[in-house]
Amino acid sequence: MLGLYIHIPFCVQKCKYCDFNSYKIEKDKKEKFLNDLKKEMSLYTNKDRKINTIFFGGGTPSILSNTEMKMIMDEINKNFCIDKDAEISMECNPGTLNKEKLEFMKSLGINRLSIGLQAVQEDLLGYIGRIHNYEQFEKNYIEARKAGFKNINIDLMYNLPHQTFEDWKETLDKIIELNPEHISAYSLILEEGTQLYDMYMDKDFELSDEDEDIKMYEYAIECLKLNGYNQYEISNYTKEGYECKHNILYWKCKNYIGLGPGASGYINNVRYNNVKDLDDYHDKLSKNEKPIEFCENLTEKDKIEEKIIMGLRMNDGIIFKDFEEFGINFEEKYKEQLKKHESLDLITKTNKGFKFTQKGREISNNIFLDYID
Repeated sequence: MLGLYIHIPFCVQKCKYCDFNSYKIEKDKKEKFLNDLKKEMSLYTNKDRKINTIFFGGGTPSILSNTEMKMIMDEINKNFCIDKDAEISMECNPGTLNKEKLEFMKSLGINRLSIGLQAVQEDLLGYIGRIHNYEQFEKNYIEARKAGFKNINIDLMYNLPHQTFEDWKETLDKIIELNPEHISAYSLILEEGTQLYDMYMDKDFELSDEDEDIKMYEYAIECLKLNGYNQYEISNYTKEGYECKHNILYWKCKNYIGLGPGASGYINNVRYNNVKDLDDYHDKLSKNEKPIEFCENLTEKDKIEEKIIMGLRMNDGIIFKDFEEFGINFEEKYKEQLKKHESLDLITKTNKGFKFTQKGREISNNIFLDYID
């Protein structure tokens, strides 16, 4: 499999919790970026290998005009061979969508939307810097259905400042009622350099304790399962057959091309990251150079450890056979770790390997360390 990730680094305004590479939109910067993106795409031209998944992330890709979206899709088709059954996803924010734009997206071949909502309570949305209210989201969601989108993900967050357990229940109840195919539910992580982190350091709010965070997480798993959503990765839940193919490509350590400022890619055992700054991005491309800031050849050890960490994120867990390519008998190499974790009810054996128990998922970061030499 081969994926294509395209980073659109613009937003109407930056959310207070966001540490992604994004900037407030300005017309001149956007035009310059789009020309640079075309140039970068041409440096990766490859018609011999099919692209199976495309993901437009950001930032806010849905901030683009119809003309701009068409230009990017035309360039993709010019430079790459797209599988006829490719999953093509676009991240969207309520407030940047309307009926005409959604219909145009569909006509371009975009077949999966990932809509950022986070919460249904207007006071919470305002506090974390979202540009929309729940009513706008619901309107856009209904318009997306009418435009013909049959694969929609909704992003939610829990453990937000001032969010109660009842708020979280209400959010899940309202979204389940809308019946999307996929739900992503993330616990808030405060990142240095964000406005929300500074507010926390200034004691503008207090975070809930770890027990409350786990309570919200466990409730989401139980509630969503009862309503037909299978948890197939730590933060992702889906109806049967609607797993995000692009994300699975990441989690299974498959190849993908990353385009745009701050994007990362993984091709033929080489991991790379693009420069983040828009001017640096432009300068490199003006010299006909790929705008790469850092790259590394993954060692055998790197690949094994990454495969373990990524594999354990997914509900299927570790498949022992997958490690034969490295000449490893997984059960033998990690027998002490497996014995310890199974005795503590942190993992459970499967027919093909092992996976986390719910108890294990809750302390997954600690468990990962036991498999890193």
